[in-house]
Amino acid sequence: MSLKNIIFIGLLVFVPISIAGHFLEWGPLTIFLTACLGIIPLAAWMGTATEEIAVVVGPNIGGLLNATFGNATELIIALVALNAGLINVVKASITGSIISNLLLVMGFSMLLGGLRYKEQVFQPIVARLNASVMTLAVIAMLLPTAVEFTSTGIAEKTMQQLSTCVAIVLILVYVLTLVFSMKTHAYLCDVGEAELEGEGEEGEAVKPPNVLLWTGVLLACTLMVAVESELLVASLEEATSLLGLTALFTGVIVVPIIGNAAEHATAVTVAMKNKMDLSVSVALGSSLQIALFVAPVLVIAGYILDKPMDLNFNPFELVAVAVSVVIANSVSSDGRSDWLEGTLLLATYVVLGLAFYFHPEIAGIG
Repeated sequence: MSLKNIIFIGLLVFVPISIAGHFLEWGPLTIFLTACLGIIPLAAWMGTATEEIAVVVGPNIGGLLNATFGNATELIIALVALNAGLINVVKASITGSIISNLLLVMGFSMLLGGLRYKEQVFQPIVARLNASVMTLAVIAMLLPTAVEFTSTGIAEKTMQQLSTCVAIVLILVYVLTLVFSMKTHAYLCDVGEAELEGEGEEGEAVKPPNVLLWTGVLLACTLMVAVESELLVASLEEATSLLGLTALFTGVIVVPIIGNAAEHATAVTVAMKNKMDLSVSVALGSSLQIALFVAPVLVIAGYILDKPMDLNFNPFELVAVAVSVVIANSVSSDGRSDWLEGTLLLATYVVLGLAFYFHPEIAGIG
């Protein structure tokens, strides 16, 4: 058993601790911290269960499962926060997840992989394609904010209707990217799939996974993530206030790191095995899922739940996302990476993190 799996199993103890803390009223800060730690291994097991099921059901349905559950943890946390009316946190978590995947995940992957191997290579075609789609996502996020900024006053309902229409377009684009990657141009993903299959080829023949078992694991973890998300969101306001954090910093930095921890570990692990195709695919693919699927679903959910969720973001968040996309595209466009490029991505993330920490605009949550 790998060190990563041992750590995730050890973190499972925080699931019952956080639940006990809720009933025993241990205080919001304790509940918040234990719920955060409890979500991390649950997200990891959700990812593992999805991958195991995908092996049996085949590449098409498996790819659809990965596309749907790839960011299920972030989506569940955001939906719970949305239902609680924490719109600022939800919006910040969307931009934060994109920034985190492009800078933190890919940065650590390139740095640690580059320290072990002098230079690593991956498919520049896929990287450039993802860059184009991410550019579209940034434009889609920018335009509603631009409409708000350039108008004399736009009604909240009108902004939500505009955002819902844009969300539908983004979901359609997401479906088309799935068709592109799983059907018409599936050969572009062959390298990553081959690397995943190669993990079990060193020893004896591997038995096919038990679909019923892993389906049960997936459902159980999804349920527990929902429970932990309720605890996290319920204690969020008081806990972050005690820690001196703003809604902006909490949403952009704290929540995405919790929800993406398992994917972060996977991307870094495969990068250190000199499999940068797969590592870059995890980082860029997760960003695309957030921008083209999670964000639109949250906007539509806000419309259904009658919550004022739209794509009118804090302008500084949009600047941060645009900066992240530009530097990530610049670094990945040539299909090669080294430790210095990883350091540049991480340095950008640290600078943005500091800027969000000291940003004075949002002092409270909700």
